[in-house]
Amino acid sequence: MAHAEESALVLFSGGQDSTTCLAWTLDRFSTVETIGFDYGQRHAVELDCRGSVIQTLRDRFPDWSDRLGDDHLIDLGFLGAIGDTAMTRDVEIQMGADGLPNTFVPGRNLLFFITAGALAYRRGLQHIVGGMCETDYSGYPDCRDSTIKAMQVALTLGMDRRFVLHTPLMWINKAETWALADRLGGAPLIDILLEETHTCYTGNRTLRHDWGYGCGACPACELRAAGYERFRAGENA
Repeated sequence: MAHAEESALVLFSGGQDSTTCLAWTLDRFSTVETIGFDYGQRHAVELDCRGSVIQTLRDRFPDWSDRLGDDHLIDLGFLGAIGDTAMTRDVEIQMGADGLPNTFVPGRNLLFFITAGALAYRRGLQHIVGGMCETDYSGYPDCRDSTIKAMQVALTLGMDRRFVLHTPLMWINKAETWALADRLGGAPLIDILLEETHTCYTGNRTLRHDWGYGCGACPACELRAAGYERFRAGENA
């Protein structure tokens, strides 16, 4: 079993943000495991990307490969069954009457952290890392820093074990996320982000853009594209 203070569990979807967070974690901790969730998401193709991202990281970063442990895929299909969102149904992405986009899946990140906490408890992992961001985001309340801080307290109290939640992207924009990946792994990591990761909400991997694969029109694609353009222009480097 890993030494808890040197070990981490990364919420890993197969997207740009979680891959950058995985690299950030591998740069800091001696033992790193990953956890992903199948919740009936419309862009389930991201689950197919997880394995290729992990394998390519192992192949191109031998030092990280030695630290990278088990990957866990958890079935949370009931979220799709009880949800009525554009992330779990093939409907038009739009703003709701409550001011939130209909891509918001209520309770999703909370359940992710609770599930990750339970696994971390069993695996002896103290640190949990997620790609939540309050800078370039869609207003999701479960991505806010205050929510993450409250969840850390709840997990620590509820399991009577100290957990530390990390959100390395919380206060940076998408251009800075690209720049962070560049600092962590240079051109090889940027290439993995471009070729292997998936961010598009519609699950489109037939169109290849300068910034990677996606429909090019959904909010996730627009954020990723704009961030990459600013990164390539030298902003936030």
